[in-house]
Amino acid sequence: MIRPNVAFMLACACALSLAQGPAPVNLDFKASALGASPAGWMVPAASKGFPAQVTDLCSKPGNRRCAVLYSQKAESSAGFGNLMQVVKAADYRGRQVTYKASVRVEAGSSGRAALWLRVDRPNQQMGFFDNMGDRPIVSANWATYEIKGEVAPDAEGIAFGVMLIGGEGKVYVDDVSFEATGAVEYAPVVERSRPLDSRGLENVVAFARLYGYVRHFYPGDGAAAADWEAIAVQGVREAEKAATPAGLARLLEERFRDVAPLVRVLPAAEPAPKIDYGTGAETIHWVHHGYGTGQPNNRYQSERVREKAPATMPEPFSADIGAGLRAYVPLVVRTDLKSIWPRGQAPARESAVRYRAEDRAVRLAGVIIAWNIFEHFYPYFDVVQTDWPGELTAALKRAAAGDEQDYTVTLRLLVAALKDGHGGVSPGPGGAPAPVAWDWIEDRLVVTYVPDAQGQAIAAGDAVLAIDGKPVAQALAEAEALRSGATPQWIRYRAIYDLGAGPAGKPLTLEIEPLGAKAVRRTVSLKRAGSPPVEPRPEKIQELEPGIFYVDLTRITDADWKASVETLAKAKGIVFDLRGYPSLGPRWLTHLSPLPLTSAQWHVPLVTEPDRRNMKFTRSGEWRLVPSPPYLAAKKAVLTNASAISYAESTMGIIENYKLAEIVGGATAGTNGNINPIRIPGGYTIIWTGMKVLKHDGSQHHGVGIRPTIPAARTRAGVAAGVDEVLERGIRAVE
Repeated sequence: MIRPNVAFMLACACALSLAQGPAPVNLDFKASALGASPAGWMVPAASKGFPAQVTDLCSKPGNRRCAVLYSQKAESSAGFGNLMQVVKAADYRGRQVTYKASVRVEAGSSGRAALWLRVDRPNQQMGFFDNMGDRPIVSANWATYEIKGEVAPDAEGIAFGVMLIGGEGKVYVDDVSFEATGAVEYAPVVERSRPLDSRGLENVVAFARLYGYVRHFYPGDGAAAADWEAIAVQGVREAEKAATPAGLARLLEERFRDVAPLVRVLPAAEPAPKIDYGTGAETIHWVHHGYGTGQPNNRYQSERVREKAPATMPEPFSADIGAGLRAYVPLVVRTDLKSIWPRGQAPARESAVRYRAEDRAVRLAGVIIAWNIFEHFYPYFDVVQTDWPGELTAALKRAAAGDEQDYTVTLRLLVAALKDGHGGVSPGPGGAPAPVAWDWIEDRLVVTYVPDAQGQAIAAGDAVLAIDGKPVAQALAEAEALRSGATPQWIRYRAIYDLGAGPAGKPLTLEIEPLGAKAVRRTVSLKRAGSPPVEPRPEKIQELEPGIFYVDLTRITDADWKASVETLAKAKGIVFDLRGYPSLGPRWLTHLSPLPLTSAQWHVPLVTEPDRRNMKFTRSGEWRLVPSPPYLAAKKAVLTNASAISYAESTMGIIENYKLAEIVGGATAGTNGNINPIRIPGGYTIIWTGMKVLKHDGSQHHGVGIRPTIPAARTRAGVAAGVDEVLERGIRAVE
């Protein structure tokens, strides 16, 4: 099932102010009676409807306690449950911590679980973060899972817990441990910010291109075992200093000799070199099914394949890498290559040190690592039309001249150039959200909902003219430039959220213009919220008028659906609301058609050559849905808009292809496919889409999305009157 990394955002829901004592408490749950809430643990407000209690249904027999987090179907409106603790970081700074637990899942068709660990740094910066987004827990059998992470020297808090994601079910947790497992040695900061001169930039670009070819395609044992972070950091320092192309060529060959002894770098005008491959009877080469990170249970895997050696070895891959140089990189080597290694044993795979983004070379290395992964494995360059080589140059310039605070912007701009709706960088800008809901309506930023806590200072229908003194048009353009997206509607949807985010506790100052001919502009100051306000909707399943039902697919669980499907079978009209992300599995669709249903086409890249040459795709994991009784014969409409992405678009694609309902509202986000998180030096995680999704007929989905059959939009007057005009249009479609 294709879903974005929802939990990537979920675990950030707890503020650092919740920090408790200096160490975790009640990890064995013995401090709580059976049936009671686990003492010392918390379920945050964002997980309403997912209570936790202590049980004796544990992984080991005896007088034991463990915890269960479960969906309370009558109350649950969130898409996830979260049982967690927050501790102060003082005693863990500069150390590695290991969080471990035994876990099993009893879940419905949409349920899965994950451990998560997050380190909080000053000024709402996030340090280490892992939520198992690329390796969710789905097994009903007890198994032990762990997360290891580094606590930054300036860390203030550490949050950890377990999540139940997707509607209904239970997750059991036992044998919890949290401990410091060793000191982390941080590499010294060698160099502060300094611009790249023209020679240095040319040299670093050449190193970057060769680095990607060797890292991902040279198949020797040394390359497979190498510490590629260290090679990137040290290599960029050395390459920048080369005074001439010939000197750079010698330096590059020397830098990669230990891990890739057959690689050659020559001035572009010189003839191709003769390479001695040895005499081994077998060869080895890389086959990448997407970009394999080495994590278990990941759809994306990279493997080195052994085969009988051919009579004649293939010519090496060759490419101009800039600075007047051409690189020759064998993509196939003989397995007895060790016999001709000039220095013998391969280096250790993991570095003993951790790098800090304060160091200029670390920032440059991070850009090089990320850029190359996308260069060779991103599946959508054929449709997004980005000057990707140009983005490398621009990102290297920014990384060299900026500082650590600028680096997040550098990475976000690089990812934005992918035009990938899943694209994102953590740690990101952070901050508390605006205390009101707003949307882009009739070319204005319009307030759509004001919680009671904000009093009478502002009202639904008011237009926002400036935010903290900055005109809205300027603020929106700046926010959109930093958001990755395949469609304008998704970029705007995400950027609108960013507009109001800021430091917790700092007032949000808005210049507003109320609706009406005699309205007077005024400035209001609001207190930022702890969580984004959510506009009211009807009850998640409600009969709006005789025979016409409303079903909110972003709030109901599989259990809710099962309990209501017999009633819905008698309806004459049903309006499904998919303005957002589904909270239940896809099997509800089996009641909408008397015929079998399949999802759109999901294609994993098959990569064996650099620069996506001859990239192929393998279809994998598509849904096959068999009809289930009762069949819902009512007239049907589905409300949707730009907030529907990924799993939501898998659902909407089926509705579109089989014409199961009218589609009312706006176009969806236009991004689908399993994500593939990567980590780069300095403690950053980048999220991106690792596969290509096509519509059922093989046409483009990325950048297109699912378009409405009945377009409908809100008006400012409708918002002020409290009317949901998109819902009203959906009701008319099924009457």
